[in-house]
Amino acid sequence: MGAWSTGLYSNDFAQDLRGTVAAVARLPFEPGRLLHFLCEAEPSVSNDNTDSDHTTFWLVVADQFVKRGINCPDVREKALAIIEDGADLAAMAALGMDEKALAKRGLMLEELQTRISQPPESTKSRAVLKAPQRLLLDVGEVLIYPTCNSTPINPYAVGKDWDWVKAWKQDGWGAFAVADCGLAFGFLAWYWPLIICEAMQSEPTIEGLLGPLQWQTANAGTLTARHYKNLQLQSIGRMSFDSSKVNHCLGRCRTSISSAVNDISIGNSLDLRNLQRNEASRIRQGYPPTPKIQALGEILHSGDEQGHKTSESS
Repeated sequence: MGAWSTGLYSNDFAQDLRGTVAAVARLPFEPGRLLHFLCEAEPSVSNDNTDSDHTTFWLVVADQFVKRGINCPDVREKALAIIEDGADLAAMAALGMDEKALAKRGLMLEELQTRISQPPESTKSRAVLKAPQRLLLDVGEVLIYPTCNSTPINPYAVGKDWDWVKAWKQDGWGAFAVADCGLAFGFLAWYWPLIICEAMQSEPTIEGLLGPLQWQTANAGTLTARHYKNLQLQSIGRMSFDSSKVNHCLGRCRTSISSAVNDISIGNSLDLRNLQRNEASRIRQGYPPTPKIQALGEILHSGDEQGHKTSESS
């Protein structure tokens, strides 16, 4: 990510990780398991000491745990070792930090060392989720939503008196099917959408979506009841997806944990125009094309094309 300041939270990774820790800290588990979840969310960064963000990961987690009253000796010992053996300063130097900036970074590390050297004194209990989040969508469920210039309603901006919000006028329809969904760490709900590649002019029907039509995967996202309403989602039926066919045609979702812990709304993945732009960027960077199918029939259980459940009959 590079170093552009001397503070602990001075790069994008550190700032994003702070949000991830905040989400994981809501889980009703003991500190060691919370650490396990964080390492699972960032496996390469947490385990590979040659990664440029490796030291930042452990220092940020240690700092956030202390601030949240979470006593985890493994985090504290790892972070203290990184400070004492100079690993963080060496990593910053490798990123191009000059001597003056390194000296300031060193002062920050001394303050952090003092702050985390002792177990935190928690004065109040940690607020945690009482139960797993309820899944609002099912695998195979098909939903439609209005679009303007291939873009859905911004669920965060509904009701705002802003010109760009008022300028949004429906001129088409989007549709997605839930390729997979689940609970990250058994608590945080996520959904993996399979989206039509181009907006439709007329309101889609379940029968129309079963015909020849290109679909592609997008990043997983979260969904609240409020965003469901704001996006004006309409569930029009549910298909019986064959998991082996889904895995063969589409692979597996690789963004479920990061989307769940960072609470990234599925609304961010429903912009059909962005999917096209991101695809071009993806190919330029040497990544393989986004998995696509030419019809939902490619991933349905045999014979389900005629046996699908519509919202009226289910």
